[in-house]
Amino acid sequence: MALHKITKTIDFCYGHRLLDYDGKCRHLHGHNGLLEVDMESSKLDGRGMVVDFGVVRDVVKDWVDANLDHRMLLCKRDPVIPFLTGMNEPLYLMDENPTAENIAKHVFQQVRKQGLHITEIRLWETPTSYATYREV
Repeated sequence: MALHKITKTIDFCYGHRLLDYDGKCRHLHGHNGLLEVDMESSKLDGRGMVVDFGVVRDVVKDWVDANLDHRMLLCKRDPVIPFLTGMNEPLYLMDENPTAENIAKHVFQQVRKQGLHITEIRLWETPTSYATYREV
C-alpha cells in the first residue's frame, strides 16, 4: 500500500521547569521550540494533496500561538504558580510535568480536538533533541 505524508513545521518560544527532577531543568528556563506535524493518507484529494499546508498551519499555529507561545508551561502542582500569577506572567498549566514528551502529546491531543487528524508530532526542544508522539 502506498502512503503519502506531509510535514508542517511550527516554531514558538516557551519556558518551563520540571518538578521532581535533579538536573538543570528543575529551574525556570526557556526554549525555542519547533513542532513538526505529520499527516498521512493512502490517497490524495482532488487537488492532489493529503491536506493543504495552510490548513495545518492555521489549526496548529493558531492553537500554539493562543496557548503556548511566549508562555511558561508548568505542572498544575508547581509551587511557583501563585508568584508568577501575581506578577501577571503568562502561564499555561498542564496536568503533567511539562517535559518535551508530555508537551508533544498534549499538542497532538489538542490539535486532534480541533478536527485535524494528524498522525505524528515531534517537538524539537533544542536543535539536537526532540520528542515524538503518535497514537497506534
